[in-house]
Amino acid sequence: MKLVWDLVVVGAGPAGAATALGALTEDPSLSVLLLDRDDFPRDKACGDGIAPHVLDLLESVGVTGLLDDRTPVRRLALRRGDLEVARDMARPAWVVPRKVFDQRLVETAQAAGAHLVRHRVRTIDVRRDAVQVDHLQGSVVVGADGANSVVRRTVGDPKSQTGPVALAIRGYAPTPPKRAARQEIVFGLGRQPSYAWSFDRGDGYSNVGYGEQLLPSRPRPTRRDLLDRLEELLPGASEGGTDWRGHHLPLSSWSWRPRSGRVLLAGDAAGLINPMTGEGIYYAVATGLLAGRAAAGALRSGDAGTAYRRTAGRLLARHLRHTALTALLCRSGHVLDRGIRASAASQAVFDDLVEIGLANGHITPRLVRALL
Repeated sequence: MKLVWDLVVVGAGPAGAATALGALTEDPSLSVLLLDRDDFPRDKACGDGIAPHVLDLLESVGVTGLLDDRTPVRRLALRRGDLEVARDMARPAWVVPRKVFDQRLVETAQAAGAHLVRHRVRTIDVRRDAVQVDHLQGSVVVGADGANSVVRRTVGDPKSQTGPVALAIRGYAPTPPKRAARQEIVFGLGRQPSYAWSFDRGDGYSNVGYGEQLLPSRPRPTRRDLLDRLEELLPGASEGGTDWRGHHLPLSSWSWRPRSGRVLLAGDAAGLINPMTGEGIYYAVATGLLAGRAAAGALRSGDAGTAYRRTAGRLLARHLRHTALTALLCRSGHVLDRGIRASAASQAVFDDLVEIGLANGHITPRLVRALL
């Protein structure tokens, strides 16, 4: 393996694979190295929901048909106590285990010209004309290595993760008939923000789990606590469940400003997870593509961060402010109840909530009226 690369991407999940695709779409002649500490396919704790907006982003770099053999899910149910709304989403979503989705995406990046190597990164040294990654060197480096990013810790970029943190547990269980062909979210009554979920994969099994935001005012939940609260909100959801995995989610905050220079952060490594829903794959693919394009366009100047800040800001700055505000409002059970009632009464309000929770939607006037 050669030692000097145009672009080194640490982490080969959705953010890392998208980074490679973004760069190679801009300039297919680039040498792009993907480093990941695991072999693929590998499991990752996640809700496994893939919004249609993710496929739109991938289509922009020529990736199509990635999920043609999977079953889409159009029905979404939201519940809190006795209140419930169940409607068809404007566009269907997919529930695809990360072991499948990540494998397909990284193979697509390899087909485009990226080189995938299993390697656990230990050290990063940012120099004037390059970045040293252990024994390797890259003109630009993108950290796409998840919530516990080695790249973020090494380059010292605390501003990329200043939001709150949630803790969740996920497993796979047989899908009961009453929860088939739907995604179901049940919000907690006493602990906000918190919710349990059951997302039908379409193959007889569902991704099920429970998560809540960690707050200094209450004890950190144990694994048993998380599973008990899942059963409390979705009785029977965990029956026959396997592959239970806990994970932390660095939730996005009011603002996000990428750093300048030769080292960029994308996806979870940048602290980009929707604080309302825990959705992160849209952010991972979106910021990965933008980081890759910025890297390809700035190899001569050495400051990929300037272009990345500009394009990412146009896409996400307003959205992140709106999700932070909506998440703050939804800490109130009364506001959550109003949102569910309004969604039951109006397809348009329901669609607005889906957009802001799954992709890059914004607070609309009718959503303000519904929540307040």
